[in-house]
Amino acid sequence: MAARRSRDVPAGLTPILLPGENLVTAVRAHWAKLAEPAATALLGFVAAVWVDSNVTKSTQALGTIFWWLFFVLFGRLLWCVLDWQHNWFVATDKRLLLRFGLITHKVAMMPLLKVTDMSYVRSIPGQFLGYGKFVLESAGQDQALREVKWVPDPDRTYRDICAEIFHIVPPPGDEDFEDLDDELADDTSGPGSPAPPPSPITPGGTGFPDVHRTHNPIQDRLDSYSRAVPIQRPSERPETVYESDDIKRRRRGADTGPIWPRRGD
Repeated sequence: MAARRSRDVPAGLTPILLPGENLVTAVRAHWAKLAEPAATALLGFVAAVWVDSNVTKSTQALGTIFWWLFFVLFGRLLWCVLDWQHNWFVATDKRLLLRFGLITHKVAMMPLLKVTDMSYVRSIPGQFLGYGKFVLESAGQDQALREVKWVPDPDRTYRDICAEIFHIVPPPGDEDFEDLDDELADDTSGPGSPAPPPSPITPGGTGFPDVHRTHNPIQDRLDSYSRAVPIQRPSERPETVYESDDIKRRRRGADTGPIWPRRGD
């Protein structure tokens, strides 16, 4: 299943998202998770039909047992399907969440800042069917979100989450981020949040050109010591140079005023 992005929030996930929290990806478990319950129920049905068609009066009870066994396996399949529909792996710009549980809803959460290592494993069936398992580490502690199995499209999901963790700028023309850029053009902080202040560096006030718009809150904090204004250097080949206030002060010549000759010289 393809990852959901930005405002495309599934209905069951709205209560667990914070105001202003941007959704990076949200996926259900891969359909291969249902392969074993479906195959077991199918084999139970075939066995029940075969036994029922070959029973005699003395073995009629055996056919009834096989039909009840099939109903149990079919009920287990329905339970797995309903549980699959309520199982979500979610990544936002602030947290990783795992929502699970059919009767009792449970949510496991890990802040992005606490993730010290993230990797995923793809078995041979997973490489053919397109799923993998994520392994998360958080400061050496055992977390409820340590293993996330049956992740669909793990390559893309892994890249999206790692880009959010390490604030990696997507390359130009990256289709994964083009739709997100369009949706966040007018709103970078979530519904109801004020627009970010214009940047002093770029003429259009679009922020830092080398930082993706989803990371403006972090860049705003860095902006307190990284401000610089463009100046034009007079030369044969004019060029634009960015200098901060402290550099300009060091380049400024000393102004000591006129020096008068001392008496007696």
